[in-house]
Amino acid sequence: MPADEEKRLAAEAAAELVEDGMAVGLGTGSTVGHLLPAIARRSLSGIRCVATSVATEEQAHGLGIPVEEFGTLERLDIAIDGADQVTPDGWLVKGGGAAHLREKIVAAAAERFVVIADSSKPVESLSPPVPLELFAFGLRSTLARLGAEVELRDAPRSPDGGAIADYLGDIGDPAALAARLESDPGIAAHGLFPPRCGLGNRLDIGPVLRAIEERLEDDEGRAIEYWDLASGQWNPNDTGGHGVV
Repeated sequence: MPADEEKRLAAEAAAELVEDGMAVGLGTGSTVGHLLPAIARRSLSGIRCVATSVATEEQAHGLGIPVEEFGTLERLDIAIDGADQVTPDGWLVKGGGAAHLREKIVAAAAERFVVIADSSKPVESLSPPVPLELFAFGLRSTLARLGAEVELRDAPRSPDGGAIADYLGDIGDPAALAARLESDPGIAAHGLFPPRCGLGNRLDIGPVLRAIEERLEDDEGRAIEYWDLASGQWNPNDTGGHGVV
C-alpha cells in the first residue's frame, strides 16, 4: 500500500475520534493534511480547534473548520498529529515541519494525544536529526555552546520567532538527551516526545491496518485495544502488545 494511502486511512480513523463540542488540537504535516478534510466531512457542531502552524490554520479555515487562538482554551479533549519516528516503547521524533514547539504545547494540554503515521515511521531506535527551536535572543551564543552537533536549518523563523535547527549527534537514551537539551536555556523546544506527553492517554493510529490505543487507567493497570481499519471498529488486543504495529 502506498504511504500516502496509509496516511489517509490513519487520518480518517483518527477523525472518527472527534465528537461534537470537543476542543481539538490540530497538528502539522502531510498526514494532518489528510486529517482536516476527514474532519470537515463529518460536519461536526460546536468543536473548537487550535492549530500548531500557519499552514494547518489556513487549510482548516479553507475547509470551514473553526480555528481560534490557543489563549482562549485551558485544555483540549484531543490532539491529533503526525510523527517522523515512533519507537516500540512510544518515544517520538517530531518537528520535520518545524512546528514542534507548538505541537508539544498542544500535546501537553490534551486529555488524549493521537499520533497518526504510515508504515515508514516505526523504528527500533531513534536516529538523528532531532529538530530544535532556538530562542532568537542570544542565538549565536547558544549555537557556540551547543557545538558541532547542532546545525541551523535553512528555514524561516517559527511563528514564535525562533530559529529552527537540528541536533545531529547520537541519541542513545532519548530521555537523557531530552533532559540535556532542556537544560540549555537557549533551546525553546526539541523534537523528542516521551511516551506520556499528554494529560492522559496516547493513541497511535497506523501504520497500515491497525492501531494500538493504550489507556493509562492507573499507575499499574492498562487496557489496550486496536483499531482495525479493515472492519472499521475497535477490537480487543490479544497480542499483549504496546505501541504501534
